[in-house]
Amino acid sequence: MLLRLLILAVAFLLPRSAVAAQPNILWISSEDHGPQLGCYGDTYATTPNIDKLAARSLRYTHAWAAAPVCAPTRTTIISGVHGPASGGDHMRSMVAYPAGQKMFPQLLREAGYYTTNHTKEDYNLKHPGQTWDVSSGQAHWKNRPTGKPFFAVFNSTKSHESQTVKPGATPTHDPAKARVPAYHPDTPEVRRDWALFYDSVTAADADAGEVLAQLAADGLTEDTIIFYWADHGSGMPRSKRWPSNSGLHVPLLVHIPEKLKDLRPADYVAGGTTDRPVSFVDFAPTMCSLAGIKPPAWMQGYAFLGKFIAPVQPYVYGFRGRMDERYDLVRSVTDGRYVYLRNYLPHLSQGQHVDTQFKTPTTAVWKKLYDEGKLTAGQRIFWQTPKAPEELYDLQNDRDEVNNLAASPAHQAILAKLRAAQQTHSRRIRDLGFIPEGERLTRAGTQAPYDFGHDDTKYPFERVFAAAELASSLKPEAAPALKKLLTDPDSAVRYWGAIGLYMRGPAVVNGAHTELAAALTDTSPYVRIVAAEALGQFGPAADVTTALPILTSLADWGKNDVFTSLAALHALESLGLAKITPARTAILVLPSTGPVPDSRYAAYIPRILGDLRASLGAEPAATPAGEAKKGKRKAAK
Repeated sequence: MLLRLLILAVAFLLPRSAVAAQPNILWISSEDHGPQLGCYGDTYATTPNIDKLAARSLRYTHAWAAAPVCAPTRTTIISGVHGPASGGDHMRSMVAYPAGQKMFPQLLREAGYYTTNHTKEDYNLKHPGQTWDVSSGQAHWKNRPTGKPFFAVFNSTKSHESQTVKPGATPTHDPAKARVPAYHPDTPEVRRDWALFYDSVTAADADAGEVLAQLAADGLTEDTIIFYWADHGSGMPRSKRWPSNSGLHVPLLVHIPEKLKDLRPADYVAGGTTDRPVSFVDFAPTMCSLAGIKPPAWMQGYAFLGKFIAPVQPYVYGFRGRMDERYDLVRSVTDGRYVYLRNYLPHLSQGQHVDTQFKTPTTAVWKKLYDEGKLTAGQRIFWQTPKAPEELYDLQNDRDEVNNLAASPAHQAILAKLRAAQQTHSRRIRDLGFIPEGERLTRAGTQAPYDFGHDDTKYPFERVFAAAELASSLKPEAAPALKKLLTDPDSAVRYWGAIGLYMRGPAVVNGAHTELAAALTDTSPYVRIVAAEALGQFGPAADVTTALPILTSLADWGKNDVFTSLAALHALESLGLAKITPARTAILVLPSTGPVPDSRYAAYIPRILGDLRASLGAEPAATPAGEAKKGKRKAAK
């Protein structure tokens, strides 16, 4: 009895946060769906298990993924560093980890946690040490040593985009009752795909129910903090891969049992909601905070639970870089009501031909109707070029984000505020997206991209960023300044000078003919590629003759790195069939294999080269068996 009283006395004297210092933490995640759940008011959804969890959890209404596709967003989660800062922003890339930093489960392991992941990782950063005790199909809290708290992740793939690619399948959800967003055409194919998508979310809900039932059967519910989240918006086109609200708004539920209430935020109400803006970059510091670890200073997010809760932030941010074989550069920000997007490569369509995306029937019928001129204005946006350099949407009045308010006189104040927020954010994290992917790795050398990016002698951020802002503004009067950029000592600045001239079309390109012709011998292959593309696209016939051998030579994967070859192949494709036909023989013999810094890059050139060969009327080149298997395996993730 005396011992029991002593224990109670010590517990009373300890700070309350110390008593609940190391709770069990369970993550249940699923893929490719936004708040298409009953608990978020979606009456078409069938999600009884998640809805039941929501009834005893705090539901976040303003949670955003980092990126609208899995690998970059999971990279941001595991590192606590924004993808464009770490260099892990491009889909299925692989770069070195920042010096001195760790993946957050490592910090939990060091604090005594048993960490398990079942099973998806898909990070674009190399592991800086042992992250998980177990990361496999056998990973489970049940296997932990006696007395250890656990951090366990269970991910369902059943709601993945690939689940809508089922020719002939009959959905359980009634397609007639599906809500078709304003950006999609209302066709039987689209309704069927949306119904199949909701079926897939129901399947993911069942997986969540199994994990929750196991937790309860093990008697751990009252000792475990539970998170439910999805990795980005729905797998339907114009959600997945697009960093607007439709691609980034995700469900987030957090259940903190009564015995762990000291770790709750002030606005926690079981079954209630919070409008606190939360980003995936906030997850790592929040896990540290729940475990009693002060989040390291290098983490760029803000803890929203636990001992070290940070002040509420006014904005959350998103990004898009390369999506598989297709490049783009978009940054976005929201305050919960308005969404701002900055398109730094506005000459590229939202609907670029990403191989995986075009396997979805909705994409095919949508593109067909666009080509036939049968779409509404809101439905055409996805396919049109150029994109507006800036986009602004009011979610309160335009949930599908089809009415761009960037030119609205009544919205200039909010436009300016969100533009400033996005620019401040890019400066704060020293966004690496403004350097071509291959060049950033060349400049980094043996350093991690993050570390090189914080060295102003190697990455003069302000000059490069200013060049990108000027180039992508599409203002015709910027042409003289863009020509001047072509003489800058930094190749990334010259790249933006060249692409800025190219994006302004034939009049500007021909007005800068002398400067672009000189750029054909630039030391940077990326500058040479853009100059050749610009002159080949808009210059006289003689320029096409000059551009083709330059581009075909740089597209040769046997002589160049994968990034240079990919950029050159994009340029050849953009010139169109009529202009590249004289180089048909040279293109058809281009190799579909070559050196890569990591196997994650191997599938991209074969895809775009296959598209080029098909356009030239050639049979697809045989893909090495290993690459074919790898491509199928990755598409399934």
